[in-house]
Amino acid sequence: MRRKSLSNTSCPIGRALDEIGDWWTLLIVREAFDGARRFRDFEQRLAISKNILTIRLNMLLAKGVFEARPARSGAYKEYHLTRKGARLWLVLVALRQWGEDHLFEDGETCGVLRDRNGQPVQRLQVLAADGAVLAQADTEVSFEVRGGAPPSASASSAAG
Repeated sequence: MRRKSLSNTSCPIGRALDEIGDWWTLLIVREAFDGARRFRDFEQRLAISKNILTIRLNMLLAKGVFEARPARSGAYKEYHLTRKGARLWLVLVALRQWGEDHLFEDGETCGVLRDRNGQPVQRLQVLAADGAVLAQADTEVSFEVRGGAPPSASASSAAG
């Protein structure tokens, strides 16, 4: 089955999934946050085939999530997250916390994100402009022109 492109949808979730929405891609980004820089680093840490890794890294370069830089030795290139790529940190933390909360049974070993002082990281929350915690029912989606005002007949949807 051929994958449908969501690059032109008005839904930011659809566009984000079109950009980074397969599990290998997010695992590669995770490894970059954990210090992987060279092709071999990613290949060994993920036990991923060279052809899949090559395709994903090239896609991440083309989409501006990574940039390639010469290694200090000059013999290899290194992959570094761009500002756009670094902003995926929040997405990975949200996925991690969801996984911690729902995918492990009592007695199983689970990697837990901690701060540099050894304390567990606080659970992510969606906040209103005034800092109040919001539930999904407290929000709605409005379709707006980027950098401008909402369209005249503003359509809203909680799913968008």
